Amino acid sequence: MDPLTQGALGAALPQATRSKNKTHVGIAGALGFLAGMAPDLDVLIRSETDPLLYLEYHRQFTHSLIFIPVGGAICALALHWLLGRRWQLTYLQTFLFCTLGFATHAFLDASTSYGTVLFWPFSNERFAWSIISIVDPLFTVPVAILVVLAGLRRRPVLARIALAWAGLYLTAGLLQHHAALAMGEEIAASRGHTPIRLEVKPSFANILVWRVIYETPDRYYVDAVRAGVQPQVFPGVSIPKLDYDRDLPWLDPASQQARDIERFRWFSNGFVAEDPEHPNRVIDVRYSFVPNSVSALWSIQLGPEAPPTAHARYQTHRGQARESLGILWRMVSGG
Repeated sequence: MDPLTQGALGAALPQATRSKNKTHVGIAGALGFLAGMAPDLDVLIRSETDPLLYLEYHRQFTHSLIFIPVGGAICALALHWLLGRRWQLTYLQTFLFCTLGFATHAFLDASTSYGTVLFWPFSNERFAWSIISIVDPLFTVPVAILVVLAGLRRRPVLARIALAWAGLYLTAGLLQHHAALAMGEEIAASRGHTPIRLEVKPSFANILVWRVIYETPDRYYVDAVRAGVQPQVFPGVSIPKLDYDRDLPWLDPASQQARDIERFRWFSNGFVAEDPEHPNRVIDVRYSFVPNSVSALWSIQLGPEAPPTAHARYQTHRGQARESLGILWRMVSGG
């Protein structure tokens, strides 16, 4: 999720625990807010020579459930001297507020479709429950307003209402997920396909329109559906699965670029294909601003002339965002 959402939910949980000493509601929220964002400091793990290192470590060990008390302790060490002591908190109180805020982060991230390594170091499996978009104002704004009011008015009940709203919204996302999944299965069946796997993901900033992706032996099929209120299908496109012999016949299997493709495949949960408009570009089929298209948000660019030790180049693609969001809004609004 975006930093504001992570911080707001991180603030709500420690605030909600303040039943006796309400004077600490404000500082509990401030510590929880900062600790709730802290796991995403893993984005600083980067390499100028290895662009994919960022993908391997984002939402990895800092997001693991076993790391929560460690992360809480690290945040408390830094924040107790800056904030905790000024509010006459003990270190244990600062640690508690920070740990509660830190704990919300991984669960919220796992609720998106990006993938979060919850059980590092025991497993590198990426969990993605796909019940909320990585940005969703209807989720975030009420939570943020309520935690600010809870701190200003010293009313923990407002933070509890924020948590209740978050729970209700995620439950609504879960129900929408099941509805979209059923619609996706109907789409595949109507084409006579028995998918190897079928996934649905909320489109950007809403839980009404969902991206449907399913895999057959040789292709990925991408469609969009409006689930729940006024169900509607938006037929999409299909794209061949990545095939080294057909798409990248020049690629040396022992090269660093070949290894980078496999790293990118792990990150993309296997949904990789060659960009139909750009040769030697491998895309993550899971994401696009327009939910029934294959205009990928990120990719890796390969070079046939690159030396064997050269890394693939990681790229992001957001040039058509304004036009794409206009198309998405028409889907969401039923236009």
